Amino acid sequence: IFFRQFGMATFDVESYINQYSGGAKVTRLLHIWEHAPSTNDVVNMCISELKKGKNTAKYKTVCQTFQSKGVQSPLVQIDEAWVAHVDDAAAKQLEKLEMDLSSSKTHLIKESIRLGFNDLGAFHYERGDLNTSLKSYVRSREYCTNSKQILEMCLNVIQVALELNNVALVNQYVGKAEQSAEATKDKKDLGKLKVASGLANLDSRKYRAAARKLIETPLELGNGYSEVMSANDIAIFGGLCGLASFDRNELKTKLIDNVNFKHYLELVPEIREIIKDFYDSRYTTCLSALERMKEVLMLDIHLRPHVPVLYEQIRQRALKQYVSPFMSVNLNKMAQAFNTTTQLLEKELAMLIMDGGIQARIDSHNKILYARRDNERVVTFEKAINTGREFVSETEANIRRLNMLRNGDFQVRQPRLQMSPSQASPSGTQVLAR
Repeated sequence: IFFRQFGMATFDVESYINQYSGGAKVTRLLHIWEHAPSTNDVVNMCISELKKGKNTAKYKTVCQTFQSKGVQSPLVQIDEAWVAHVDDAAAKQLEKLEMDLSSSKTHLIKESIRLGFNDLGAFHYERGDLNTSLKSYVRSREYCTNSKQILEMCLNVIQVALELNNVALVNQYVGKAEQSAEATKDKKDLGKLKVASGLANLDSRKYRAAARKLIETPLELGNGYSEVMSANDIAIFGGLCGLASFDRNELKTKLIDNVNFKHYLELVPEIREIIKDFYDSRYTTCLSALERMKEVLMLDIHLRPHVPVLYEQIRQRALKQYVSPFMSVNLNKMAQAFNTTTQLLEKELAMLIMDGGIQARIDSHNKILYARRDNERVVTFEKAINTGREFVSETEANIRRLNMLRNGDFQVRQPRLQMSPSQASPSGTQVLAR
């Protein structure tokens, strides 16, 4: 087993990568190799995984990359015999699949045609030709005859679109799949849609939407979508996005007390404790634990671009939550709670005030933050006066209407109708329709 030490967090690459299956293993191993100091163990694991599949083009590209970076391992030498054998078998398989599809089209058998396109899509996916795979899956749509087949087609397209990083296409087909009656019947399929939608929202930096989708993932999914995301990832992504976007009440109801999501959090106790510490205002413990996890989280291919933003938003939310109950706050004591210096804390709070995140002012000399709040007594009186004025105005208008109805000296004229030429008299005068 290959271990790598990151600060206070121990990262077991083998245990981590075994959570995934298919192409996700290779993609994540390459990401780890690129962004973390590692030994040849990661390289050897990556090459071994590639040789389990049929994507010879990627195998050769990865081997050439390792060679150019000076990796010393016998496995980085391209196995030409293996490549030739796999390519030859793939060519024969492709020829057979295309012949079967052509035969099905000749005999106009819709189900056989649909299965033929699905088989072609799966073949090209294994070979790494994602665009051709996507076209095959999309073309199977016109041969789907029921909602179950439509759902299967949507899930196939979504998986390819996720690898292509095509967020718009993911959202489009998640929407189509959710309209299918089959989507809610199978909890695993529903979970896959929630995960795909969550990843798409994460990629678009819609952290609140991502959190809501991920925490709704049914427990039945478990590790059933390992080619995209593991059960641990659901807990980590959902927990971090929730911390960055949910208010205090939502943290309690949607994360801490959520019976379904609680089972996912049990898989990653560190995230569970971080959420509890944040909710209980133990900011030093919470932020320190997040900092210890940061380097490990940066090794996730989906999460890496968002970790700095999420961490910043979580810290800002913690600062807002800390000062919200008080009219004044001692910055020296607050700095201790956030494990920082008073000067750095003052700069952070000044930025929040300028951005409108906190309504307050800072006494820089005495190191005190004063909250700016409206006088509640004055606000209450103003609301009461405005309500009284509206009541008087409405009452006077109603009295005026009653007096007009009691008075018989006026009539309400009917609106004049627009006449057509056929309704006009010969003399040119208009005849009113009754």
